[in-house]
Amino acid sequence: MPQKKPASSLAHNKKARHYYELLEFTEAGLMLTGSEVKSIRAGKVSFNDAYVSFRPAGAFLLGLHIAPYANAGYAQHQPERERKLLLHAREIEILSAKVEQKGLALIPVNLHFSGGWIKVELAVGRGKKLHDQRQDLKDAAERRDLERELFRKF
Repeated sequence: MPQKKPASSLAHNKKARHYYELLEFTEAGLMLTGSEVKSIRAGKVSFNDAYVSFRPAGAFLLGLHIAPYANAGYAQHQPERERKLLLHAREIEILSAKVEQKGLALIPVNLHFSGGWIKVELAVGRGKKLHDQRQDLKDAAERRDLERELFRKF
């Protein structure tokens, strides 16, 4: 049985940890067209306002912007179309039950390769208040200053 190669990251949602307290992570496949795959490989992805919505037909990723691929010709894709997530029915039930709780959302955190397939890492997150975001920025600045001081001493 061949071993899987380690996942290589294609795009990362930098604002997810700033706006949300991420509680639990899971991985899902994406239904993509060929021009979308080429565009993702080129790094033309934006996670602005991306989230997961649950419907009777399954789970869908909304708001993920994948720029049109320049060399696609007539087979272009819509940049912000809804993309179906490839999850088992039981996984969809569990995630939708968690999201129905007050204040929780399912947010895409990372796009990466996993064994030749493009996967999205999803996180169940709770929205942070403004004062929590400010406190996190203060803590990060203090940690940076402390590391600088320790580095200067050695």
